[in-house]
Amino acid sequence: MRAILALVLAVWTATASAQLEGVTRADATAALRAALEKGSVAAVANLGRIDGFLGNPQVRIPLPDSAQRAERLMRRVGMGHYADELVVTLNRAAEAAVPEAKALFVQSVKKMTVQDAKGILTGGETGGTEYFKRSTRAELHTRFLPIVQKATARVDLAQKYEAYADKAAAVGMLKKEDADLDEYVTGKALDGLYLMVAEEEKKIRKDPVSAGSAIVRKVFGVLSSSR
Repeated sequence: MRAILALVLAVWTATASAQLEGVTRADATAALRAALEKGSVAAVANLGRIDGFLGNPQVRIPLPDSAQRAERLMRRVGMGHYADELVVTLNRAAEAAVPEAKALFVQSVKKMTVQDAKGILTGGETGGTEYFKRSTRAELHTRFLPIVQKATARVDLAQKYEAYADKAAAVGMLKKEDADLDEYVTGKALDGLYLMVAEEEKKIRKDPVSAGSAIVRKVFGVLSSSR
């Protein structure tokens, strides 16, 4: 029995290896780029609209941790609408910024140099997203922050927060938030963006036929059939 199992395993391994060998480095890299570009475009479409963040529990941006004590206090004394307004403002700022980031995100995907694309493709259901996050987050943050700053300025985020802090101080929360709200919104917006890209990558890996790209179907299809 052990000999039979060993033979089956050897045959399966050889078959999987042969299939993967049929996927060239160029194919693997192209498939990864196509999958990430598709995921990023879908993520931007889902997030860059009214309630894209606010209406999605996975990415909804709450008040900063250091402001949540004030939020609880204000809700207890019937002033929760101030906190609600600020939460809406944070999320609207992210929703406004995300569409402007689409071109930057896609451009970063196309400029990626993937040295070990096959390893990324076989590195788990979000291997490509994780690699992309590690290699591009710093640059995207640098380029994304000014967009968020413009968006938050349009909705008067700083003024809304100061009004909120003043109300909180009036009911006993004296310490104002010292975090940079633009940085906070930027970080949360990028977290949400990568999360949605990861969700799209999972879908592509699970069902490459529906991806609509021949190269993605070829590469991810081989990986799916060789598991």
